[in-house]
Amino acid sequence: MKLHALITGLLFAATFGANSWANTPAPAPTAKGDAARAQKIVNDVCGACHATDGNSTSPAYPSLAGQSPEYLAKQLHEFKTGARKNAIMAPNVTKLSDDDMLNLAAYFSAQQPKPRQAKDASLIAAGQKIYKGGNAGSGVPACASCHGPSGAGIPSLFPRLAGQHSRYVLSQLKNFRSGDRVNDGGKMMQVIAKKLTDQEMKAVAEYVNGLR
Repeated sequence: MKLHALITGLLFAATFGANSWANTPAPAPTAKGDAARAQKIVNDVCGACHATDGNSTSPAYPSLAGQSPEYLAKQLHEFKTGARKNAIMAPNVTKLSDDDMLNLAAYFSAQQPKPRQAKDASLIAAGQKIYKGGNAGSGVPACASCHGPSGAGIPSLFPRLAGQHSRYVLSQLKNFRSGDRVNDGGKMMQVIAKKLTDQEMKAVAEYVNGLR
């Protein structure tokens, strides 16, 4: 059953994964940002929510440390264009140039993520089961098939999840399910989120919080 679930997840990722990035323009992924040039923006703007080292202390805001630069640049670009909507981020990215976004992506990707500890033991086992093996009965692929067994993600394709705040992860899963977040191009995460129950979302979110 576990092998079947993993194969299902890999096939799902192969089918939808490429489209999720191919359909959304962003700053050239091969361009390299200058982390040093981002320091002033980090100090003046980003650090208030995400911390200057990228390890957010508020569960409402994502940690950015160690995230792939391609993913960070893409999200910033889409906040600016409106492809991804957020009332807090929208005004903060308005004046950012493409170079600014690449520089910020380089800065936060170079920061060292701080490990976290999952706290709700009642959810961890269920979250691990879904993360590693999915749910064949409801057609949910293993999260690990795209985000990696340790949650490190796949640079330029899928984001790092390890150590991310469970509250933030849960909010994004709900946004994908409701259609409030639609910037995954091929709708991969929207399809998956609609197949997850509320309890499964909570379990996965708690599990990734403790991944390292």
